[in-house]
Amino acid sequence: MTSPSESLDQRYARRRRTERAMFAATVAATATVLGILLFLLGYLVWQGASALSLDFFTHLPTPVGEAGGGMANALVGSAKLLLVAAVVGVPVGFLGGVYLAEYDGGRVAFAVRYAADVLNGIPSIVIGITVYGLLVVPFGHFSTLAGGIALGLLMIPVALRTTEEFLRLVPDTLRDASLALGAPQWVTVVRVVIPAGMRGILTGLLLSLARVAGETAPLLFTALSNRYWSPGWLQPTASLPVMIFTYAIAPYDDWHRQAWAAALVLLAIVLGANVVARLALGGRSTAQT
Repeated sequence: MTSPSESLDQRYARRRRTERAMFAATVAATATVLGILLFLLGYLVWQGASALSLDFFTHLPTPVGEAGGGMANALVGSAKLLLVAAVVGVPVGFLGGVYLAEYDGGRVAFAVRYAADVLNGIPSIVIGITVYGLLVVPFGHFSTLAGGIALGLLMIPVALRTTEEFLRLVPDTLRDASLALGAPQWVTVVRVVIPAGMRGILTGLLLSLARVAGETAPLLFTALSNRYWSPGWLQPTASLPVMIFTYAIAPYDDWHRQAWAAALVLLAIVLGANVVARLALGGRSTAQT
């Protein structure tokens, strides 16, 4: 018969073995994820860095069979598409998040959250074909505006939910102090709550913009592409994701190299946006501490 002290020692040893096994599993999982990320980054740099040059950022694509050229039109087109997406998605997502966080209206708030979650789960190609039916077919042509609206719709649920979450992190004591001084609720929200959570809100909005920067399927139905400059907002326009798709499936080695270079640039943009957002959020946490 084992003594109580021996039984306690056995339980402690078993827990220690379980703890070590779980720690080893988490370390292995983390190392696997980091290894995959580093492999992807390294492979992209290896394949795409050789095709990067000043011409890539300043010249238009060259005809088939001619070496050189660049994707300046795609870079400008992507910037225009993201600008339209921000104009569409940021106000709706921001104001919706403020409503959910500060004016939780029962069934209405539940319906808004449910609609945002459903929209977030809809495949991007479905958003693209919907905007195609609403804005491209009636007007008879693809356009930068239609592509930006499609991306903006994809931004809305992410912007809405992140805005809500960051506003909910604002301490209730700030709200109570403002209301105790006689300020109306809308003044409290505008002058106290939103400024307190603004850095986090901007972080979420930046991440939502980075999330749609690499979308391809909606743009195939809305903005299509263009091998030249696309002035205005009502013409087809080139974009980095669509150019990567077009060049990657082509049978030309030079186009393949250009596709790798564009993929590297697009990844650098998305990673840069994520790093800036994380640093901003980290600065916010440090300042609050």
